[in-house]
Amino acid sequence: MYDPTVARLTYRALLGRRRAAILFLLPGLLLLIATAVRVINGADDQVAADLLGGFALATMVPLIGVIAGTGAIGPEIDDGSIVYLLSKPVKRPTIIMTKLIVAIAVTMAFSAVPTLIAGFILNGNGQQVAVAYTVAALVASIAYSALFLLLGTISRHAVVIGLVYALVWEALFGSLIAGARTLSVQQWALALAEKVTGDGLISSDVALPTAAVLLVAVTLGATWFAGHKLRTLTLAGEE
Repeated sequence: MYDPTVARLTYRALLGRRRAAILFLLPGLLLLIATAVRVINGADDQVAADLLGGFALATMVPLIGVIAGTGAIGPEIDDGSIVYLLSKPVKRPTIIMTKLIVAIAVTMAFSAVPTLIAGFILNGNGQQVAVAYTVAALVASIAYSALFLLLGTISRHAVVIGLVYALVWEALFGSLIAGARTLSVQQWALALAEKVTGDGLISSDVALPTAAVLLVAVTLGATWFAGHKLRTLTLAGEE
């Protein structure tokens, strides 16, 4: 279920000059803010939790997920170059799985790693805040990558839809409507972070068992459906 050639092409597409600049921007901003907060405010567990929750998990992780998830396949479908891959003797589910693995790796590298570093800068991992949010970022990276890869497979407007979900549904509606938080990858990931800290610094509106089931279901469901949609694509010569 993994093809090195497809992986290499996907990494090259995601880490091209333009996308790489965007991918480095958000982590760089997080580390800059974390450093400034530590210098001005000193080590504070609550401030660290607020910053990592409000910026890293709520903003940086989903945005990087949008870039990596949709960018892993969306541009190839839009410009028709996906035909090159589909004409090769590689199973289409293998293409999806390979691209998902690459998208997850990129999202984790550019979100979870900076989150961990920022956490240590902010309070030296006091009360496991840095580790908690890193775990949340790792788990959210998997779910976001699967969701946004699916969007890239089924829609030419995947980036817009992904941004609407991340910034409008999760950030806006999630802060105003309690029921919306149940359908939020951010809240599912926070349930794991809450378990790691266990002292009230981090809270989620979704219970851990429910969050775990939803994370697995969404990831597997989105991956399966993306593979199904790719299998339904036909080349001109196949008709």
